[in-house]
Amino acid sequence: MKFKELAKYIEEIEKTSSRNTITELLSSLFKKLSENEIRETIFLLQGRLVPLYESKEFGMAEKLIVNSAVTAFDIEKNKFILELKKIGDIGTAVEYFKNKIVLREQDLSISEVFEKLTILADAEGKGSQEIKINVLADLISKLDPLSTRYLVRIPIGTMRLGFSDMTILDALSWMMRGDKSLRPILQHSYHVKPNLGLIATILKRKNGIDKLKEIEPEVFTPIIMMRAERMSSGDEIIKKIGVCAVEPKYDGFRLQIHKKGNEVKMYSRNLDDVSHMYPDIIEGIIKQIKETSIIIEGEAIGYSPKTGEYLSFQDTVQRKRKYDIETMKMAVPLRLFLFDLLYLGRKSYINQEFKKRRDQLEKLVKISGNQKIDTILLAPQTIENSGSSIEKRFDEAVSKNLEGIIAKKIDGIYKPGAREWNWIKFKKSYSSKIIDTIDCLIMGYDFGKGKRTGFGIGAFLVGVYDKKNDSYVTVAKIGTGLTDEEWKELKKRSENKKTLKKPIIYKTNDQIDSDIWIKPSIVVEIKSDEITNSPLHSAGLALRFPRLERFRDDKSPDDVTSFEEVKKLYLSQLIK
Repeated sequence: MKFKELAKYIEEIEKTSSRNTITELLSSLFKKLSENEIRETIFLLQGRLVPLYESKEFGMAEKLIVNSAVTAFDIEKNKFILELKKIGDIGTAVEYFKNKIVLREQDLSISEVFEKLTILADAEGKGSQEIKINVLADLISKLDPLSTRYLVRIPIGTMRLGFSDMTILDALSWMMRGDKSLRPILQHSYHVKPNLGLIATILKRKNGIDKLKEIEPEVFTPIIMMRAERMSSGDEIIKKIGVCAVEPKYDGFRLQIHKKGNEVKMYSRNLDDVSHMYPDIIEGIIKQIKETSIIIEGEAIGYSPKTGEYLSFQDTVQRKRKYDIETMKMAVPLRLFLFDLLYLGRKSYINQEFKKRRDQLEKLVKISGNQKIDTILLAPQTIENSGSSIEKRFDEAVSKNLEGIIAKKIDGIYKPGAREWNWIKFKKSYSSKIIDTIDCLIMGYDFGKGKRTGFGIGAFLVGVYDKKNDSYVTVAKIGTGLTDEEWKELKKRSENKKTLKKPIIYKTNDQIDSDIWIKPSIVVEIKSDEITNSPLHSAGLALRFPRLERFRDDKSPDDVTSFEEVKKLYLSQLIK
């Protein structure tokens, strides 16, 4: 397929606010593509060249895009910048000049454009900026005006078409069956191997659906992490899952560790490769685990080198950085508490019951018993058969400044990406009616007034995930309770996440709006006094006196609290 035709599809997608229409457009597009083209196209629609968990950055800011455009059109830079300021969008500005300036165009294919963008992204070191500018300038000169609008948005991550990975899965189902009936199979495959390009390619092949049903974990391809439901008493937990394994809930950051030989990679909840940030964990894995091919999970938490006491999340999260890693490694050393085994040798363990996974995990880790030596430990575990004994374990965890406990169904399997009752977290807040905090997605913000005019932001809109309708619904607009530094940080984080229109996956009532919409990306932990009914918010519920606890860089939009969870919290208030 020619890139020109893809651009026409993108334009139609950009025009519509209907999720069903977008699904149909994508399905129509996918039907026309070959195995290779569908992989490339899906990545380009997401503004990438590789899956999310692989590192391949374009290394271009808007300034370099401007330089590429000026080179392609052979015009004065000031002339282009003046028009860009009037238009407000780099893609539309490039399209404007392409319509005015006649250049010799070539009808490039999707694969040809993809190959050139790969060359651009691969350029590193001395002279790389000039290579990037020239490669993009060459593409601008060869493509038609509409194509250039979307071409230049790709390297700077501003495609922002407003649909989620789940919409792509629905479109693939429509491509094959004319309905969404394949969504469960496709979603499970995606949760085991979160590579939409790969899934679409397999689906295009003979017996593709059967092959996706058999998809297995693979070392160095992160599995989307399983999540826990929540309850507020030991009795509730016993009633739900019976005799269970109980482990402390550490307030650190969850890691999925992949090891093959002496090569180790670590991934966060949102699939980022964070291996370079935690060299001490990698050293511990190589030293204490001799198996050559494994995927395991654990929680990393900082501790004081002087007292041995575990640190708060705010202290631990200092380790998440790109620079001064060795200095912080000494100041905030980490311990990793392993709690699950997903893959060993050539065998997947995700469909094995928890007890078998845990038993095998215990055999893998060499622990000396000297905490001054061991970086890798097993999460302590007890088997409990009563609500009172679970409450006792909870009290012990809280007394050690831990978050609470996790109860695990002994015969429960590991369900990638799912939030089910195989795991139940038990946390409490003693200062408010609400049990636990709520992880919310920042959906948009309003401009600041008065003192906050200088911040450029005065209130932000947050929502939770409505799984049934595959949408985010609003629960609060927060305009107080943040320090000046937090307002500035929020504005900084939002700057390159702005989108031209409200994402179609956001559901809002007419009374609730935002001056600026943010694409699904920023997760925050919110505390409030209680949950109330609300005709203003699309959830039908609202957080009363909401306040920001912390940014959750370790969580993706898929990890935010569900609408069902919020509803359960609301109902639990009524019976207290």
